[in-house]
Amino acid sequence: MRKPLIVGNWKMNNTLQESLSLIEGLISNRLSVDRDFVVCPPYTVLSLAGKLLKETKIQLGAQNMHFEEKGAYTGEVSALMLKELDVSYVIIGHSERRKFFGETDLQISKKIFTALNNELLPIMCVGESLAQREGDYHHRIIKKQLVEGLKLVDSSRASDVTVAYEPVWAIGTGKTATSEQANDMLGFIRTILINLYGESMAENIRILYGGSVNSSNVDELMIQPEIDGVLVGGASLKSDEFLKIMTYSDRG
Repeated sequence: MRKPLIVGNWKMNNTLQESLSLIEGLISNRLSVDRDFVVCPPYTVLSLAGKLLKETKIQLGAQNMHFEEKGAYTGEVSALMLKELDVSYVIIGHSERRKFFGETDLQISKKIFTALNNELLPIMCVGESLAQREGDYHHRIIKKQLVEGLKLVDSSRASDVTVAYEPVWAIGTGKTATSEQANDMLGFIRTILINLYGESMAENIRILYGGSVNSSNVDELMIQPEIDGVLVGGASLKSDEFLKIMTYSDRG
């Protein structure tokens, strides 16, 4: 049985003081031991967040990293730097990184390889655009992203990777895939992972859904058999809303 994982991606939001208030609102509440929780603040907040989250149920994640451990890469952050700040997870290949910064499947593969080598747990994002889905070649896109992005991941390390399916057309738009659409795609992703790593290993890989997740749709999403958790964007920026997501079904 895969343990559910709830991840909050704050993106380029929250000053230090705003982050402090948000984190204090999250850690002041009792959280289930049957789930894993991660928050991914901006780089400027990671040091403070790491101190506040120490010895709590919530783990610290970063939103990106470079595939080299050091060098002349102005503006970039390395896995070694993240480890010093008690970062456990790192988001890799988010659609906004692919779209706005031109990240390729090869770069994403290298980042995942470096993350694993530095004992960071990568959350690899895949997803299709609206045109790709309406053109009925979204499965081909997702398969390519998975196969190319995981090409440097040995089967012995595959279960340390989390895959997050985020349909690009549902990120920050207020639209969301139906729970059935999300479940079907995650099932397809699981099939690809089985082909890559074998059934026993693939069954240990957590697959998340992301794309306008909120407290109103999280329960319906999380009852789907293939959905192991959610990657939350805007709804993770308010402690009350994110707590409702973190405590899905407990509220019923």
